[in-house]
Amino acid sequence: MATTPLTKRGAEKLKEELARLKNVERHAVIQAIADARAQGDLSENAEYEAAKDKQGFIEGRIIDIEAKLATAQIIDPSGLDAGGRVVFGSTVDLEDEENGTKVTYQIVGDDEADLKLGLISISSPIARALIGKEAGDVADVQAPGGVRSYEIVDVRYS
Repeated sequence: MATTPLTKRGAEKLKEELARLKNVERHAVIQAIADARAQGDLSENAEYEAAKDKQGFIEGRIIDIEAKLATAQIIDPSGLDAGGRVVFGSTVDLEDEENGTKVTYQIVGDDEADLKLGLISISSPIARALIGKEAGDVADVQAPGGVRSYEIVDVRYS
């Protein structure tokens, strides 16, 4: 069975979402279904249909999260020592060689990725180009606008 890489923080967020779905959302949608049923004819009851759709989404998400957590390989970036190489969970400071723009990214699992927060997916083109490189190396990334080159300024495990 394939494992799903997750940072410790990402696993905690999934566990919190799972608990909220099971303990709050599931009960709320069950109550909404009961309230809609009490209104009578279900064949033309939009509230009942909406509640049933929401219930299907919630149950599907619960199954999805449970499967990811069951196959998770949880990695604590602060416990890593990859000898200065870029690995899953590391935080990387980059400088765009073309315009000098500096950015910082942490390489995380697919479910944790959020570019606004500087979290990039391990399966993204930039993360794939960075993996295995060290500070001082240049990574060429195939971007929609063409190849971009980034110099790795620093690699941290925090």
